[in-house]
Formats: sequence, C-alpha cells, structure tokens
Amino acid sequence: MPDIRTIGVLTSGGDAPGMNAAIRAVVRAGIFYGMKVFGIQKGYNGLIHGDFTEMTLRSVSDIIHRGGTILQTARCPEFKTEEGIQKAVDMARVFGIDAIVVIGGDGSYRGARDLSKHGLGVIGLPGTIDNDIGCTDYTIGFDTACNTVQEAIDKIRDTAYSHERCSVLEVMGRHAGYIALNVGIAGGAEVVLLPEKNYDITKDVIKPIIEGRNRGKKHYVVIVAEGVGGAIEISNAIEEKTGIESRATILGHIQRGGSPTVYDRVMASRMGVKAVELLKNNITNRIVALKDNKIVDIEINEALEMKKNIDESVVELSRILAL
Repeated sequence: MPDIRTIGVLTSGGDAPGMNAAIRAVVRAGIFYGMKVFGIQKGYNGLIHGDFTEMTLRSVSDIIHRGGTILQTARCPEFKTEEGIQKAVDMARVFGIDAIVVIGGDGSYRGARDLSKHGLGVIGLPGTIDNDIGCTDYTIGFDTACNTVQEAIDKIRDTAYSHERCSVLEVMGRHAGYIALNVGIAGGAEVVLLPEKNYDITKDVIKPIIEGRNRGKKHYVVIVAEGVGGAIEISNAIEEKTGIESRATILGHIQRGGSPTVYDRVMASRMGVKAVELLKNNITNRIVALKDNKIVDIEINEALEMKKNIDESVVELSRILAL
C-alpha cells in the first residue's frame, strides 16, 4: 500500500463535547508527521459534495475548549445508497485523500465501513455522549455530559429541598442508561430508571420514595433515561400516589453542549493522535478505543460486532446507596 500522505477528518451523528479536541489532535498530529489534512464539513454530506477545507495549525487554534464541532454535522440519506457511497469515495479521490478519520458513533462507523469496502481507508474515533459504543469503555463527550447533568441535579435539589418536593429528571440515553446510572449515583438519586431494565411504578418508584419519607426524608430525586421516557407521567403518578408535590424536568439538548471537561479534552487528544499514528504506519480500517485504561485499536468489522452491557454491579451500587 502506498504511504498515506493526505487525510480527511469529519464528524458525524450527534455532536459531543470534546469533538473539537479530537479534530485539533488529528490536524496537529497529521501536520507534525508531514501529512496534508482536509477538514470535511457536515459529515458524509460534505464528503459527497466536496465541502473540504485544507486545515492548518491556525485552523485549530483556540478550539480545544469549545463544545460542539467546528466541522459541523448533518444527516445524509444519500450516503445510505450505493451511489452515494461511491460519490463520496470518488470525491475523496478528486482531492487526493488516502484515508479519513471519522469521529462519531456506531452509525458513523457503519458509514466508515462502507467507505472501506469501496477502497478508502478509515479510522474511527468514538464520539457520543451516550457512552454506548460496544468496543470501547469510554466515548468522547460522556464525561462532560455527566457533569452538565450533575450541575443541573445540584441546582434542582436545592429547590426540591426548599419545597419538600420530588424532582423527576429525564436525561439523554435512548438505548443506554450510562448517563442516568452515573449521575444517579453521583447525585444521590432515590430512583434511577434505565432502558436496559424493566420497572414497576409501584415497586420501583413509589415504594422507595414512601420508605424514604418514613425515614424522615424531605425531598427526592428520580432520574429517568430518555429511552424509558414518561418523566411527566411518572411525576404525576408520584404526586397522585404519595401526596408529595412532584415536578418533572427534561434536560434535553443542554446535555450535548458546553465546554468539555479536562478528561474529555485529554482523551479526545490521545485518541486523535493515535488515529494519525495508525495512518502514518499505513494501518487503516480500525476503531480507536479505550479498553482497561489503555488506548487500543480494533478492526472495524470486529468493533461493530461487539456489544456493551450495563454493569450490574454498578446498578446494584445505585440501589444500595439510594437507601
């Protein structure tokens, strides 16, 4: 395989704090190793339509602290077709791009794998606040999202205490409850509801709240993952069955934004440099991941087959600490 001299970088799917740190690392490491680096705007849509900009050291100055992604992201139904994938590969070749670094989640990886099948080298970096990618213990943006939610819980708890209320917070996590579980523990929630676990409103929500009241508790926090849903209905049921005034808060997209934490900045930087070092050694079609506190790389097909299950010991920890 010829040496990889020109690379592209794009962000795809939902934005996540730390994506800019990853972009910065890819660009600076690429230039350090003598590569030409193109930033591809708006994900696969920009790849198809040639929305490329050659990146310089100056291009990524003063972005490491910014949330979102300077390259932006967009849906691209056309890329789901064979014709669209071929257009993307042809456009990359027009610009002389040998390989692309894709920052995103599982859906983005599947797109990257399609590119690899058409002869374009790819490296994937895990970027999603949900922490739900099977091949890695950590995804860029997860730590910042948890801290954003924790700050909201602390503020809501103040008013819940003042009014002796129950606060029901819905957090992101359509198919995975990692945010809910972690902030539930960190925020001292009485109840945490996860999409991975079925629940009974009386046994799993009403009962622990009543037991807490009987022990002298004056306010309560219930965390509901987005995939469970029904925060407003759960809040209404709590008030109806217990007589405790309850309020629902849906945090929504505030969880995606904000300046990334130190951990997200450092991990995104490490992963971005790892991606470029793989390409420097003419290694492609890999996913960069964190496993057992080590940065590793996994073959893309193998990575997409890997599954991630919620840690039952952490779920049990949440129950123990909620007493």
